[in-house]
Amino acid sequence: MENTAALYLAHLNPITNSHEKIISQLAKEYHVYIFPVIFLREDREVNTRTFPFSYEIRKKMLLSLFNGRNNIEILPNYKFVSPYIKYLPPIVSPYSWVLRTGILRDVLEERYISYTGDRAERIFLRLYNLHPIRAKRLEISSSNVKELLYQEAIEKLRKDELDNNTHNNMNHSAQNNHQEHTEQYNGRVRESWEAMVPKSVANVIMDNWSTVEKFAQSTDKTIKIFGMKFPTEGILN
Repeated sequence: MENTAALYLAHLNPITNSHEKIISQLAKEYHVYIFPVIFLREDREVNTRTFPFSYEIRKKMLLSLFNGRNNIEILPNYKFVSPYIKYLPPIVSPYSWVLRTGILRDVLEERYISYTGDRAERIFLRLYNLHPIRAKRLEISSSNVKELLYQEAIEKLRKDELDNNTHNNMNHSAQNNHQEHTEQYNGRVRESWEAMVPKSVANVIMDNWSTVEKFAQSTDKTIKIFGMKFPTEGILN
């Protein structure tokens, strides 16, 4: 649609095949502005098990898919600055309207729509006069991808630890038994996270595998308030 923008506010942590499909479809009709959510505390981005990949890594994922597309822009304007409690409750808090102003700051078009597949989010977007369009939920969620990533990371870390112990402490016969057991354990049928994300995004994830390992071994420090997820670090101060 000529001279109309599409605002896509999302976690995108990580980008999935569904995200790519949605953005590509929006780009056929609109100038698309992508806003990966950012949480800041003392000028430092806060990441958790729920939000493992930084804005810069997510931007790399998006650029690997859409770099060179003139009608697709990636902006860091969807930004919560601690204490996050000041943005709540939505609509009532003046800071939530400051957030809205920041989102629209670099949108050139006077007319715009917003996209979300979540019914509750669509209600809030409507109350903020961001003109959400009706949409279906994602076929593949980032949460599913993250859990598969964490499972694989934990299994690899355990296998490496077992391999080291085997090398140091077990005789050749016991080592063979361990290897057979590991192959059976890792060979069980399950979904592949790599099938759920674009190939270029999978490459970015592998380049940042240390991030996956870090949060695979951590507890999730995230809280949900008014249907919105925030890192617990920075929620009150």
